[in-house]
Amino acid sequence: MTAVTESIDNAIDPTAITDEDIFLGHVGGKLSVELTAPLETQRDLSIAYTPGVAQVSRAIASDASLAKQYTWTDRLVAVITDGSAVLGLGDIGPRASLPVMEGKAALFKRFAGLNSIPIVLDTNDVDEIVDTIVRLRHSFGAVNLEDISAPRCFEIEKRVIEALDCPVMHDDQHGTAIVALAALNGAAKFQGRSTSELKIVISGAGAAGVACANIFLAAGIPDVVVLDSKGIVSADRSDLNAVKVDLAARTNPRGLSGGAGDALVGADVFLGVSAGKIDESYIASMAPHSIVFALSNPDPEIHPERAALYASIVATGRSDFPNQINNVLAFPGVFRGALDAGARRITEGMKLAAAEAILSVLGDELAADKIVPSPLDPRVAPAVADAVAAAARAEGVA
Repeated sequence: MTAVTESIDNAIDPTAITDEDIFLGHVGGKLSVELTAPLETQRDLSIAYTPGVAQVSRAIASDASLAKQYTWTDRLVAVITDGSAVLGLGDIGPRASLPVMEGKAALFKRFAGLNSIPIVLDTNDVDEIVDTIVRLRHSFGAVNLEDISAPRCFEIEKRVIEALDCPVMHDDQHGTAIVALAALNGAAKFQGRSTSELKIVISGAGAAGVACANIFLAAGIPDVVVLDSKGIVSADRSDLNAVKVDLAARTNPRGLSGGAGDALVGADVFLGVSAGKIDESYIASMAPHSIVFALSNPDPEIHPERAALYASIVATGRSDFPNQINNVLAFPGVFRGALDAGARRITEGMKLAAAEAILSVLGDELAADKIVPSPLDPRVAPAVADAVAAAARAEGVA
């Protein structure tokens, strides 16, 4: 029995959590606002509110930079969605997406010590979303875009980055990509292989798939093939949108065509970031010592027990199997590092630094069933924050 299958046998039993447990854990929401200064006496009230607050407001009106010192905006992340592509749930709208955004904000506080506020927008219009975020700029210090459907998410992120002078990141894209690269580096290191020699197949050409392809290419991995619902994204297809046309021009260096079965023959790595299923025979056709990252939640593209029959290393997005590839390994530290450095934006170099920092935490703990740290590992966010801040300074965006 391999280390992977042993760990699967010892996986957490998801039935141990009942529906009652889940709903009780969400009663009243998961967030609250706490005071950082006392409000117990008349003097306290005079300082925190009228008349004392007027002096601070006048000072900021004269020197806008003082807002960083005398308000919470410099350390506040806005978690913003339209609820159009919530992980595993799809287009459920803004109201139903709010518990997810609250959870995201709770993770920012727990792992990076950052305040954040969930904002759900009742519109899918790109112009309206961008305009709203820009108008809210003075209320926050960074923007975490979340669960916005592709291809609109690409334009929204691009335009918000261009419009604002603060860190902006669509976590479904870049958080996933950072952790996927960290896991890939971990798997290759454990196997004694160079990532530059790997043949990678990505199933999914949406937000996460495109970002993963981009970060793999930026990391010097040339052989990346991307699949969408119609097959291999290749330059000879006439049904591609603008994002996929660009992707086709930079991927699929061997000129493959066809579907998933054609792409996976002899491939070293399968990365699933779509809701589709992958036939077990396709995984069986991969190269020896293959690596399978089946990240769809709650149902992976292939069950890890089946994948482990053929692959040497298996990872999922779930917490009840080993090697959980979870965005919480990345985004708290990325935003903390960017804000610590006063970065105006989050660069590709900062993302690569984050991936390296995640893996660096493991050290001698690296194993087939531990290619990334646990999402609960307290060492991760500080390591990522330090690496991201250093990269921001080195790239001149701090």
